[in-house]
Parts: sequence; structure tokens; C-alpha cells
Amino acid sequence: MSDGSEHNRTVRGLRVRSDKEGTQRRSKEEKDLDRHRSEVDEGGDDGPLSAEEVAHRFEPFVETDETQALVERINNWWAAEQPVHLVGPTGCGKTTMAVQAAVARGRPIVWIEGDDAVDTAALVGEHAGKEQYTERDQYVRDVVKKKSITRDRWVDNPLSVAAREGATLIYNEFSRSKPAANNVLLSAFEEGLLEYSTGRGADRTVEVHPEFRTVLTSNSIEYAGVHRPQDALLDRLVGIHMGFYGRETEVEIVDSEVDELDRESIEKIVTIVRGLREEMDITVGTRAAIMAARGLAAFPADDDVLVDICTDVLASKVSSHEEVEEIRGQIQSIVGGM
Repeated sequence: MSDGSEHNRTVRGLRVRSDKEGTQRRSKEEKDLDRHRSEVDEGGDDGPLSAEEVAHRFEPFVETDETQALVERINNWWAAEQPVHLVGPTGCGKTTMAVQAAVARGRPIVWIEGDDAVDTAALVGEHAGKEQYTERDQYVRDVVKKKSITRDRWVDNPLSVAAREGATLIYNEFSRSKPAANNVLLSAFEEGLLEYSTGRGADRTVEVHPEFRTVLTSNSIEYAGVHRPQDALLDRLVGIHMGFYGRETEVEIVDSEVDELDRESIEKIVTIVRGLREEMDITVGTRAAIMAARGLAAFPADDDVLVDICTDVLASKVSSHEEVEEIRGQIQSIVGGM
């Protein structure tokens, strides 16, 4: 229900109610309002998406023995009723793997994006204005009685929705949120209850659905903007550390993302990216290979252009011209050895 909206209901009749009947009716009216609030809360927030809807929003998943083994590993831990934490360097495919595993599970999916601004309310819910409900009685002809009840409206946010509906919760980059915001996860994982204060003198409790499952992703702690998660939370998570995929899987991933480039050129780019990982003290993810492939599809294809494109993609990872030239030299060396 939108804030301040009214629902008018006319009840007509000729009999006069006793005081007892009036009390009973008031009780029923309040129960009707509580039920109506529940319906608003359940329909007014961002509900879970089906696995099919989420799959359509992402590019086709690459299925190799390597990726399928990870999907099965995550789902096996979910079958054991354990929340999963995917940890790894930027650009290694953590988010896509989380989505791929959630889609394979087949339950509805709810998404949270970690951020320094995320607090407990952003996870569980908050007050969102007022709601008003009006009763209009006309039991005696020519006598109209109106009663208006105004209450705070509560809207559940993603964690509460997922816990209530038994969805798979994907909490992407959760370590970018402040640790205090994530304390609410402890009772959900340990006790099967979400308990939190509404901030207005009352507590709210959501019983966790038995099919509720969670996958959290995070970069390694050395990355900028990452908070160290509290030990109490980490103790309740199964940690799966992801590295970069093998060569064939990386080629398949880049090929699935860039239709305009031939396979041979994609293989060259993957060779460059993998070579730089071994030689340079910078993180060169599969995402960098995808960016380079998209660039090469838009430029004339020759070795000099390939060197320029790969240098441009990686130049933002360093801070000086000398370091950029070092990257260029390494790329030229790899290309020359192909």
C-alpha cells in the first residue's frame, strides 16, 4: 500500500450493536488491519526472483568440468545446510559462480550487493512511512461512523525476504559492508531466527525457512575497500578459495562473452593474460581478457594493436608511466614468442 492511502468499506444494516459487540468488532477490525499490513509487507518489497529469471539476466554460463565441479561442491555444502563463502582475487569469476550455483539449485534467488553504506536496516528491513486504514459504518440509517487507524509501515529488505521465503541469498562482495552490519547473519545461521530491533521500542523476529541458503563472495583482505569479517561470522561459513580457471575454461569464458572475435585471437589474448600473471606482480583476471577481446574486436587486428589493447586494459592497475612501459614490454615479449 502506498503511504497515506485509504481503503473505504461501507457496512450497511439496521441493527444497533451492543457494547460487547462493538468491542468484538474493534478487535476484528484491528486483526483485519494486521492481516492487511502483512499482505502489504509481503507484496511491497523486492521479492525473490525465480532461478529461471536470474539465468536469463546473465550471459549463458560456461559449463566445463572445472566449473561444474565447483557448482556441485557448493550445492553439496548447501545440502549439508552450510552457508558458503567464495573468496578470491578480483576478476576470477566468484560472482558468476555464485549465480551459476544458485540457478542450479533451482530455488528463488535474492541478491544483496555489499557496500560501505550497507547497515543492518538495509539487510533486514526498515520503517517506510505510514499506512492508514479507514472503517465507515452505517448500522443506523442517517448515522455514519468513521474510524481511522494510522500505523508505521514496515518493509522487509533482502535478508528478511530470503529467510522468510526459503530463497538462495547471494550476498556479493559482503566484506565491503561494515562488519557490524553483518552481525544479524549470526542468529540466522546459528539459531534459525532473524532477531532485530525495529528502532521504535519493539523487536521483530523472522523464523528462517528450512530451505534458506546463502552464498557470500569477497575479495581477499588485501584489496582496497575490504573490511576484515568478524571471526564469529567466518566460523559459521564454509570457505571455498577460488583461483583463476585453467586455460581451456578461460578461453571458453572469453569466447562466450565476445561473439565478434575469432577463436585464434581469443586464444592469443588468454595466453597473454596468463603469461602476465606469472611474470607481473599485479592481478590480471579473466575479466581483463574479456575487455581485451572486446577491444580487439573493435580495432584492426595486428600484433602492434594487440599489444596496445592489452596495455590499455591493464594500465589502470599501476600508477606510473614506468610501470605501464614494463607491462608493455612483458606483453611484447609474450606476443613475440607466440
